[in-house]
Amino acid sequence: MLWLCLNFPELPLQIFQRGSSSREALAIGDAGNPQRVIAGNSTAGSYGVKPGMTVSAAYALTGNLTVLARDENKEAAALEKIAMWAGQFTPTISIAPPSALLLEIQGSLKLFGGFENLSSKVKTGIEELGYTCNLASAPAPTGALLLARSGLELHAADHETLKNHLLRLSIEVLDYDETAIESLGRMGIHTLGDCLKLPRDGLARRFGQELLDEIDRALGRLPDPRKPFVAPEEFSSTIELPYPVPDMEPLLFGVKRAICELGGFLASRNAGVMRLAVQLKHEDHPVTRINLGLSTPSRDTQHLATLLRERFSSVSLPDRVVSLTLTAEETAQLAPRNFSLFGDKQGAKENCLALVERLRARLGENAVSGLQLYPDHRPELAWHESEPGTKAIAIETLVRPLWLLHKPRRLAVDGDLPALNGPLTLLSGPERIESGWWDGFDIARDYFIAASGEGAKYWIYRERQGDPFWYLHGVFA
Repeated sequence: MLWLCLNFPELPLQIFQRGSSSREALAIGDAGNPQRVIAGNSTAGSYGVKPGMTVSAAYALTGNLTVLARDENKEAAALEKIAMWAGQFTPTISIAPPSALLLEIQGSLKLFGGFENLSSKVKTGIEELGYTCNLASAPAPTGALLLARSGLELHAADHETLKNHLLRLSIEVLDYDETAIESLGRMGIHTLGDCLKLPRDGLARRFGQELLDEIDRALGRLPDPRKPFVAPEEFSSTIELPYPVPDMEPLLFGVKRAICELGGFLASRNAGVMRLAVQLKHEDHPVTRINLGLSTPSRDTQHLATLLRERFSSVSLPDRVVSLTLTAEETAQLAPRNFSLFGDKQGAKENCLALVERLRARLGENAVSGLQLYPDHRPELAWHESEPGTKAIAIETLVRPLWLLHKPRRLAVDGDLPALNGPLTLLSGPERIESGWWDGFDIARDYFIAASGEGAKYWIYRERQGDPFWYLHGVFA
């Protein structure tokens, strides 16, 4: 087995910072008294703000600093969302609190073209989500965890290589009692290798057997079972904003991060999303909800981001936004497809539907629709609006104009012939349509195809009884 560990040392800060492109000074404080800084962004660091100093001292350095309280619940939720995203690389994932993920990737190496390609894809994807992480791999999950926790991005393909790396690590990387670690340090024991040089019985009596067990698990000498992460069936992701946002445009930065999470979630299920919803939480106003529907299932993150950008452009905010939530309300399996070197009908159809989705995102769901023939002889009722891309009903082919007037227009008469900017010549007809007696909209008409002197063709009719006038009903292209 081969385990890849993703350790997120700046997770307490990045769960807030990833939702905004602003680089104002931001720091995270602990729950102590006095409160101390545990993390800060680069802007805060440029003012001299460092982890460990009191928050009051940090405020003394700059009045432009924003300090947010650490939220461990949101950190745990963020790890779960990253785990959902990572399901596209392997089905075997385990969360290692407080800030790491473990991925068993041995079975995925061939699919992704080897370890280098896989780890590069993971690293790039994590950056797109708005996080930074340390990556390390080892044949034992605890070994990979200790390597990543130490900040060393190392690939230990076998147990001997893993041992050589682990023995040089500081004992502070162990998830063990701080008092015991300090006692070992005062004894001159600073590395895992130093621990293993001591008599095992004596070390276990003084500091507990669990200390040796953790080292042995890291080296692969003891079984190291891990609780598997089970992803939820539905996707919903909340992005916390470090500062209230008054405009729609900056919100797209956070939305794109949530869409990247959604893309990984969908890839792990070979699914696409059909309906999305974005909920914007305000300071002093009810939630604003933005809906997006798609014609076909999609997990193309760039396409989804483009559609939401179009939809956002028509929304006015009633109040400043403090957080946003992206929810996939309906998903569907993606149909398998064979790709061709040359363009095919399927690709053309997908491009057409993508255009429809963009138009709907900009103009509204009901502003764009398809047309479908309906089995009714009356021209006004022979078509219905339909969902774009709906398969047409097979109907006997008749000669019909492309443009049908919403209301027939009465024509002038030149002698015995109808006229439209001059007399019209009847080319064919009559086509007799007599129908509708059962619903109160009965007609009895004789239709003709007529041509003007300039060559334009028209579809005209006259009533069989009572009305002597000619009417223009359609125009041929």
